[in-house]
Amino acid sequence: MPSLNDPEAARRPLVLLPSSTTGPLRAVAKRVGIALLLLFAVVAVVYADRGGYRDSGDGELSLLDAFYYATVTVSTTGYGDITPVGDAARFVNIVFITPVRVLFLIVLVGTTLEVLAERTREDWRKSRWRARVRDHIVVAGYGTKGRSAIKTLLSTGVERDSIVVVDPDPRVVAEAAEAGFVSIVGDATRSSVLKQAAVQRAREIVVASARDDTAVLITLTARQLNPHAGIQASVRESENAPLLRQSGADRVVTSSEAAGRLLGMSTSQPSVSEVIEDLLEQGSGLDLVSREVLPEEVGGSLGAVRQPALAVVRDGRTLPFDHPECTTLEAGDRLIVVRSSPRLRAAAKDKDGDGDKDGDGAGASRASGR
Repeated sequence: MPSLNDPEAARRPLVLLPSSTTGPLRAVAKRVGIALLLLFAVVAVVYADRGGYRDSGDGELSLLDAFYYATVTVSTTGYGDITPVGDAARFVNIVFITPVRVLFLIVLVGTTLEVLAERTREDWRKSRWRARVRDHIVVAGYGTKGRSAIKTLLSTGVERDSIVVVDPDPRVVAEAAEAGFVSIVGDATRSSVLKQAAVQRAREIVVASARDDTAVLITLTARQLNPHAGIQASVRESENAPLLRQSGADRVVTSSEAAGRLLGMSTSQPSVSEVIEDLLEQGSGLDLVSREVLPEEVGGSLGAVRQPALAVVRDGRTLPFDHPECTTLEAGDRLIVVRSSPRLRAAAKDKDGDGDKDGDGAGASRASGR
């Protein structure tokens, strides 16, 4: 991962695959601690049997000499100025100090080998991911809008590993990787960054940039790389929506005006606003869903559908419930209906005294399903 203070980090596309590895500083500190522990163990053993060693300098073995001998021994330097002469000292060198020397080298060399192995493993994972990823969803921007879009996608059944996040902020991308998403550090207006996200093989692209001009550039670049993917884009100002559509966006959402309309609705008709917010929150309470028309519903009217139906999607057109063509449903139609989640119905039962009032028993179990 690039340095968080590196100003060039946002320009270099970097793929971050979700993982739960130990931090490098912690791993190195752990190995240094093991090496020091081994060194002090050798010092203690040598100093305890200092009479069994001979120093060619002054003949006596001090604590400093024990540290010196332990250092040159475990590092395999071995100058030979201090040697074990007693039987016990030689035995200890055979059964203890030699294995410690080997373990010491494994700890030091293992750190380097692990770094190389980790890089190789990451490169292999990235190459394997690039070769296999397709029909995924690219989300450009992991701010408030991007996170909300991903939350809704997950609640509608989209798999976590089929979402790729692109954002220029390394901190934000690190959070996305920790959340389990494949993440790219880089500017999504650059084709090289979008190619890292395999946008040319994506089925949907969500443009959730904080700036409208950036959203236009991202949409232009994405449409050039993938002429067939669906592009859903967000803008703050409605006057920029036509630019996004001309750039290749299939659908454009005006975030600021939508929030303003919801505020006005909340002021004049708070109950209606509450229902709208409930519909927007997928997976909780009332949900707007699209489903195929059932065989027994073909030939009937939209009003005969058991669930509240708002529209029919037929031949790429969305027909409201009061459209004349909705009087007869046809095979292949898709219905936009309102569905109440089981959790809401279970909560209503608990309120009436029919369910599990504590929320810990069967009522809570039924409520957790969909």
